[in-house]
Amino acid sequence: MKYRIEKDSLGEIQVPKDALWGAQTQRALENFKISGIKFAFPFGRSFIEALGIIKYSAAITNKKLKLLDTKKAKFIQQTAREVLEGKYDDQFPLDIFQTGSGTSTNMNANEVIANIATKRARVKIHPNDHVNMSQSSNDVIPTAIHISAAIDISRLLLPKLNLLLKELQKKKSAVAKITKTGRTHLMDAMPLNFSQELSGWIAQLEDQKKYIELALNPVLSLPQGGTAIGTGINAPKQFGKIFAEEASKLTKLRFRTSSNYFKSLSSQDAATNLSTAVKNLSLVILKISNDLRWMNSGPMNGLSEIELEALQPGSSIMPGKVNPVVSEAVMMAAADVMGNDLTISYANQSGNFQLNVMLPVIAYNLLKSITLMANSCEFLAQKGIRTFKVNKENISLSVSKNPILVTALNREIGYEKAALIAKKAYKENRSVIEVAHEITGIQIKKLKSILNPANLTKGGLK
Repeated sequence: MKYRIEKDSLGEIQVPKDALWGAQTQRALENFKISGIKFAFPFGRSFIEALGIIKYSAAITNKKLKLLDTKKAKFIQQTAREVLEGKYDDQFPLDIFQTGSGTSTNMNANEVIANIATKRARVKIHPNDHVNMSQSSNDVIPTAIHISAAIDISRLLLPKLNLLLKELQKKKSAVAKITKTGRTHLMDAMPLNFSQELSGWIAQLEDQKKYIELALNPVLSLPQGGTAIGTGINAPKQFGKIFAEEASKLTKLRFRTSSNYFKSLSSQDAATNLSTAVKNLSLVILKISNDLRWMNSGPMNGLSEIELEALQPGSSIMPGKVNPVVSEAVMMAAADVMGNDLTISYANQSGNFQLNVMLPVIAYNLLKSITLMANSCEFLAQKGIRTFKVNKENISLSVSKNPILVTALNREIGYEKAALIAKKAYKENRSVIEVAHEITGIQIKKLKSILNPANLTKGGLK
């Protein structure tokens, strides 16, 4: 490989001749070889986009504040836009396990933009003095976390969560006339309408959507302008406000400058709260997926209430076996999100004095969780909810033999006698109506009215 010599405050270092980065990126590339995980598609591409947005918006802000001449600002903007659009993703090679402030990744962006802009402008554009003007890694990386998370929530998660809600609403309408056996403790319980069951899932998801939107609001508050420790050293006082306005124009999101830079640099509370909201969504997704898996169990010796779409053969040894792979895949994604949230929570406590020093791992895990939940919502909507079929005959048979229907007779005959009927009906594999008539003498017609499963789904006393 051919090299060129680059210099930084530590001296000279060899950099691959065709690489667009400089000395500090190269040192980080050689030093940090822990995981091979980097900010890239599918988890973290938006982080590089956020860095482009920051450098673009900072260049405009510095020009407006008469700190950066028009020519340099123009070429920094041009290159930063290409960075945010993904043109130079291959020039961001660094491991996420690096310096806790993310300085190496910030300098990666500064060096790439400076190198390209210098060649275009034919004047020296310095990575620190110009591209990083009025900034510090200590406010750039927290700002990148907020911007990238806001982008992925708005562009990925909320639209795909809405898709899942839409499919559930459609299915809810389609199964509105089907009465099925309810279950508590996995045991037979009183009947309910299939649409009632789905309405519970819908309400859960709608709640989580609201919580995510609430958690998103603090993330729209940007740390940019606090620079090194929150005092804003080397940046004009107006920088943060103007920067947020420019970032808002570029992204169409309503960013604002932080009301307290010391909080925003030393803590990752907003990112942690958002992570928790996404994690709580994963719990709902897990519940829905598990319910679907149980309903699909069988086909001969399980509940067999529904039939999930057959996506692939389920066994390498048992011919004809088909497994609930949609549920299982989504449940594993949900488990991963729970682990990510724990990592973020632990990392958030590393706000030592004026700076959190676990920023890259927070960024990566948060963006990973958002993407996993977005893709899980889409997968579950399209391959789980939209396509499952209801086994009406099995459901009807299950309801008709359900001894717990006798609960509706409590007010007529009392709990003790009702329990006797339920046990006898179950033991002798007979209908509750038949046994109840035999024991109580209540007319069959009246029992059919009282114990009608569809009527029992409406609840309440007449």
